[in-house]
Amino acid sequence: MEGALIARDRVGIQDFVLLDETTETALLSNLKKRFSGDLIYTYIGTLLVSVNPYKELDIYNKDQMELYMGVNFFELPPHIYALADNAYHTMLAELNNHFILISGESGAGKTEASKKLLQYYAVSCPSTTLLNTVRDKMLMSNPVLEAFGNAKTLKNDNSSRFGKYMDIQFNTEGDAVGGHILNYLLERSRVVHQNHGERNFHIFYQLVEGGEEDLLHQLGLERDCQHYNYLTQGDCAIVSSINDKNNWKNVKNALQVIDIDESNTQHLFGIVASVLHLGNVQFELDSKGYATLNNNAELHWVSTLLGVNAQILQEGLTYRKIEAKQDEVLSPFTNDHAIYARDALAKAIYGRTFTWLVKRINESMENKDDSRKTVIGLLDIYGFEVFYVNSFEQFCINYCNEKLQQLFIQLTLKSEQEEYEAEDIEWEPVQFFNNKIICDLVEEKHRGIISILDEECLRPGDATDLTFLERLEDKMGSHPHFVTHRLADKKTRRTLERGDFRLLHYAGEVTYCVVGFLDKNNDLLYRNIKDLMRQSKNAIIRECFSTMDPDSRRRPETVATQFKSSLLKLTEILMAKEAWYIRCLKSNESKEPGQFDEALIRHQVKYLGLMEHLRVRRAGFAYRRRFEIFLKRYKPLCPATWPHWRGEPADGVEVLVQHLGYLPNEYKMGRTKIFIRHPRTLFATEDAYEKCKHDLATRLQAKYRGYRAKGEFRKQKEAATKIETCWRGVQARKEREKRAWAVKVIKKFIKGYMTRGQAKTTDNSEYLAFVRQNYLNRLKANLPKTVLDKTTWVDPPAVLTEASEILRKLHTRTMVRKYVRGIMPQKKAQFHLKILTSTTFKGKKDSYPQSVGQPFVDTRISEQDINVRVLPMIRNERIKYSVPVIKYDRNGFKPRPRQLILTQTAAYVIDEAKMKQRVLYTSLKGISVSNLTDCIIVFHITCEDPKQKGDLVMHCDHLFEFLTKLSVIANKQSVIKVVQGSIKIEIQAGKESAVDFSTGQEPMVYKAKNGHLMVVSTRARAR
Repeated sequence: MEGALIARDRVGIQDFVLLDETTETALLSNLKKRFSGDLIYTYIGTLLVSVNPYKELDIYNKDQMELYMGVNFFELPPHIYALADNAYHTMLAELNNHFILISGESGAGKTEASKKLLQYYAVSCPSTTLLNTVRDKMLMSNPVLEAFGNAKTLKNDNSSRFGKYMDIQFNTEGDAVGGHILNYLLERSRVVHQNHGERNFHIFYQLVEGGEEDLLHQLGLERDCQHYNYLTQGDCAIVSSINDKNNWKNVKNALQVIDIDESNTQHLFGIVASVLHLGNVQFELDSKGYATLNNNAELHWVSTLLGVNAQILQEGLTYRKIEAKQDEVLSPFTNDHAIYARDALAKAIYGRTFTWLVKRINESMENKDDSRKTVIGLLDIYGFEVFYVNSFEQFCINYCNEKLQQLFIQLTLKSEQEEYEAEDIEWEPVQFFNNKIICDLVEEKHRGIISILDEECLRPGDATDLTFLERLEDKMGSHPHFVTHRLADKKTRRTLERGDFRLLHYAGEVTYCVVGFLDKNNDLLYRNIKDLMRQSKNAIIRECFSTMDPDSRRRPETVATQFKSSLLKLTEILMAKEAWYIRCLKSNESKEPGQFDEALIRHQVKYLGLMEHLRVRRAGFAYRRRFEIFLKRYKPLCPATWPHWRGEPADGVEVLVQHLGYLPNEYKMGRTKIFIRHPRTLFATEDAYEKCKHDLATRLQAKYRGYRAKGEFRKQKEAATKIETCWRGVQARKEREKRAWAVKVIKKFIKGYMTRGQAKTTDNSEYLAFVRQNYLNRLKANLPKTVLDKTTWVDPPAVLTEASEILRKLHTRTMVRKYVRGIMPQKKAQFHLKILTSTTFKGKKDSYPQSVGQPFVDTRISEQDINVRVLPMIRNERIKYSVPVIKYDRNGFKPRPRQLILTQTAAYVIDEAKMKQRVLYTSLKGISVSNLTDCIIVFHITCEDPKQKGDLVMHCDHLFEFLTKLSVIANKQSVIKVVQGSIKIEIQAGKESAVDFSTGQEPMVYKAKNGHLMVVSTRARAR
């Protein structure tokens, strides 16, 4: 780690303990600098801070694992593998138990960190067939627990909704031989209710989306999440980032690995399906306003899947059995009570099944060998939660974090104090916030919030959430960390609702809404339903409910009390082990890579207690190292210790620090370690070492290079003399052989040249082969690139004239074939039209050559641009082509802009408002154009009625395209004429005029004095 200090300005400092200033600003600045360089891990002593990068980093492969195996903790850059390896080797060396506490808020990467630790131990520990089986079960327990215990929340698509503590058991050789899992406070309320933007547990969606058709049919399910009330309350049943089908396959495979047989698997899926059916059970009201169930298909599926009597289940959901001495009375439920009973059953079934699943995983991983084992525990627990509305679940989670923070500070102070005492360094008391006052506020017997909540749940009469709040106000009104709307001052009261109370946690204020506290804490299941579940034919359900004493009248413990008890047991477990910590941080709320939200990070730093931990570590000395390690690194800085120190390491370190000018208050000498108080002292030492290292390296390199160079020179001189002698002899012999060969070749070449015109003989065969090869090589380098290239073919020698002609024809055919095969269907259609245009106009109309390179389009006017009044009239005839034209009036030849539309049967002339003329193709007797460059077109139309309109004179910019399309659509190729001079037109039956054509400087169209239409066009440019 010390080696990385020279790059501290660029990539930050790898250990926050070495910061010059122990302020929140300095910590955040260093964290941001490292995050910007994709360095997501940083130490606070042995605590690892991890920032979620929300992208894949190539730092978790097998090479990285091997790099960190058996290496000193601070020797390499911070990494989760370094912490895992150090915990493992410390456990083996000291034969004691350890645990790794992974904490952080939802989405910070706790679950991923837990997986990385398991993967590291799976790879790094010794391997046998039996051990590989244990590791497989440990690794494959993750997909199962994630499916049944994780869900999508607003902050995380794979949020753990339960706390998990997993012990990995190792034998004395360091082999992973078994494991055991404890689970805490599964969020059972999620089964029946999800907030907007959140989902139920993954397993429900995996079953519906990924389950096989036969399985869904057996379970009475449809492949549609929207069909189930328990899956749609969050309005996000389908999430693009979650592949439920693939995850379903992983879960089924994992269930086999952890030894859950086919029968239990079917029962397990039946329970999951029964919860979905239970959520769809709807109650009706009878005439008295009580809840009833009549022939409910969903209830039938629930009874079938759970293996219970449908009639008794129906009675249990609509009546409460009250025992009075010897009698039993059925009290009907209101609709609200019935819904409560239904949801309570769903939560109980799912919660107990989850506990059963954890138990089966533990049985699968259990090691029955009685020999001594040490363990490393992984505690993946929910982090401090502050939402817009905080309820009972957040209260329990934050209480858990308070307890863990208390433990965290106690263990950190304890380990620091023990190290100081072991090294005989005076312990300096550390000022820190002791959150025992908050823990007592929550858990104190008879006076804490949990005790008051339990009393209110047990109290006869109308106990409500608001009466619970009133009890809290009465009992805790003067507590400095508790406030409500009634107890608050005027300013604070504005931020509190009447049903809220606020606790000042170590991480800050959290406001809790008491609505639902009593129901969630009670979480009662009525006795008649419990009795029914004990009689279930589903083996898992029967096992889950058979643990209770059916004759016991004792009220079961409340959820908060159960959680408090399990938390106290967890604390006892952790206190008996050596602690390691991983603090996970979210870099931003939007899960975008590269974004560092400073306000969000600051908030997490506060509630994870990082500053408190840093202050504890920095209270005395910022840096401590064993004498041997410190002396080995920095001995070049003192002439007395370089290159070898012959005495005790402690004496060498004392000499070294005296030479460096350390002041007495800057360091202390322990029994095995040196303690340095200020980071700046270490930085100065490291900078001096870096400079000294370069000087030493230069001197050593110079000496060594000189020695090596002299020896090399002598060897090379002797070798050169021998090589020169041999080489000269070899070269002389080669030169003689080359000259003899050259004489033969030249003779043969001259003879071949002299007889090149004769038939092939032994004298000229090689020469002719040379000529052929030379010609073919030149031809290969200069082949024509296009069919039209007639000039670049290489002139052949006389003997290859015939062959050259054959090759030229073959090459031309190859290019033609390649070109033809590369023509797309659209281009081919263009060619057909262009050929038709060429047949009609090539050599006849002057403007034709300029049009060849212009591609035809399907239409020049889109349907949206045609008048909406006209469009319905012609749409039935199917529009084939449209083009804008200028029509010249028959009287006066005044130009009018028009749209010309071609359909299957007729051509339509349309203005902006209406249809002006319809020309049937059958009445079109001819089409005339001039041979000049103008764009005038004349339609000759059959006129039998004097009132009928005569010939049509138009100007069209796309003349060739239009006439080609018309000739194809109307099959009128034969009626298109290219006329020289004038075109006669029939204005009406019996009344004629003409269109005259000439050339000039500028194109013009006007009515001439003779009454004809005069069209002046420019001359065609020579191509």
